[in-house]
Amino acid sequence: MDEQIIATGIAALADVDNDIAQAVNQLGIPAPRIRPAGFEAFLSAIVSQQISTTAAQAIMGRVITLLPTISAQALLSQSDLALRTAGLSFRKIEYAKGLADAVITGRFDIDSLGAMSDTEAIKAITSLRGFGRWSADIYLLLALKRQDIFPADDLALLEALKRLKKLPTRPTPKQARELISHWAPWRSVGSLLLWDYYSKATT
Repeated sequence: MDEQIIATGIAALADVDNDIAQAVNQLGIPAPRIRPAGFEAFLSAIVSQQISTTAAQAIMGRVITLLPTISAQALLSQSDLALRTAGLSFRKIEYAKGLADAVITGRFDIDSLGAMSDTEAIKAITSLRGFGRWSADIYLLLALKRQDIFPADDLALLEALKRLKKLPTRPTPKQARELISHWAPWRSVGSLLLWDYYSKATT
């Protein structure tokens, strides 16, 4: 999503949600967040699971250094020991090589995801070991630039929604989806605003 689309979505959200309107007055319009589509994005998703952003970036950098090209074939050519030394856990190595094998054998066609509906693409991604709904939502939102995605399992989004709506406790993913159902068809833009709200808002 480019700046114009985000601005259009924010205006629509502010019309239907006063809390959004107040947040926009405080923070402004969120900037685009884009990840390149392809194998690297999926490999990065595995690396990033359950660790900090800083740690994930360091490990991903070491993994990339190992590979002559960032591809499924290059990943499979690496030994488990080399990947473990780069910082991947054995479970993540299993997931990464499973992803690479699925790509090479044609069981998972990354290029075809763009032509799928949101539901079809999420189903295809979550069929892979190590990829849950959060990973699928993030790929659709940031790499495929889909406009109506809300990664309800994202803890930062849930915490931001709690603050935005002045809730006593952090909502569950199900409760969060219900709370922002009226944001459709601009839930991706709402997610961008919530990430900004989580990192920047003082109240």
